[in-house]
Amino acid sequence: MHVVVIGAGAIGSYVGGALAQSGHDVTFLARPAQCEALRQHGLRCDTANGKQSISVKAVPQTQDLKPADCVLVCVKSADTEQAGRDLIPALRPDTVVFSLQNGVENAQRLESVTHRPVVPVAVYIAVSMLAAGHVVHHGGNRLVMGQAENSANNASLFAQAGFTVTVSSHIMTVLWEKLMVNCAYNGLSALSQMPYARMMQIDGVQDVMVSLVQECQTVASALGIPSSPEIMENLFTIASAMPEQMSSTAQDLRRGKLTEIEALNGYIVRKGQELGIATSANQVILVLTRLAEQSHCLAR
Repeated sequence: MHVVVIGAGAIGSYVGGALAQSGHDVTFLARPAQCEALRQHGLRCDTANGKQSISVKAVPQTQDLKPADCVLVCVKSADTEQAGRDLIPALRPDTVVFSLQNGVENAQRLESVTHRPVVPVAVYIAVSMLAAGHVVHHGGNRLVMGQAENSANNASLFAQAGFTVTVSSHIMTVLWEKLMVNCAYNGLSALSQMPYARMMQIDGVQDVMVSLVQECQTVASALGIPSSPEIMENLFTIASAMPEQMSSTAQDLRRGKLTEIEALNGYIVRKGQELGIATSANQVILVLTRLAEQSHCLAR
């Protein structure tokens, strides 16, 4: 299959690289520096099984895209509408579009731009970018995708590339629960610049995480979104499963980039305001991360 990946960040690079390794023709729409790195060295991927270089194609401009069998949108939430416009040259009537993004709104936002169904995918993979075109896998290989007309084929595409894939009829609940986890971990990891296991050892951190998730649950419940009774129990297993992982928000902040905090804790704060629900813990994380963004970006 011809696969187009919009966004050559950590998730896009890792998933696109796995699809290329399984025999698919993968093209990345990426920034010039990323394109140059991918063209010169291939996609370098470090995993527990060793280091490898994967041959992929990369283009810097949308007009260089060719119609694809499927498109993976892997950009930050703030870039969703632009990504929707960018992927239009890659669309055929039967092209399947997947959103592999944080947050709960991105599939709908893409649909509003592309005027076609988009399959939301919750990604449970710990990866980081070492440099342009060089991704490091830390753990996890699980994807949960929404039901679609060709769900079996969609799942098979990723399963054959080595991912554990589940198709869920309750994908919004899945996305919301992932949002809750992101709201608990991402900002704290970013502000502390600590990996999860170290962060959890600081007195009071777990209490703050519980407060953050409880606010998320209250907002979700008001919107008619149920959450699993095990959400709190599962919350703290992540740090032990991925002790050295730092959140994507922490990685962005370290590189002097704007983060996705507006689509995470910021989303909870905005929905809380609309519904008249207090979300003070999420607001503190949101504001502190905004301050850190300004400080880091100005420093660069």
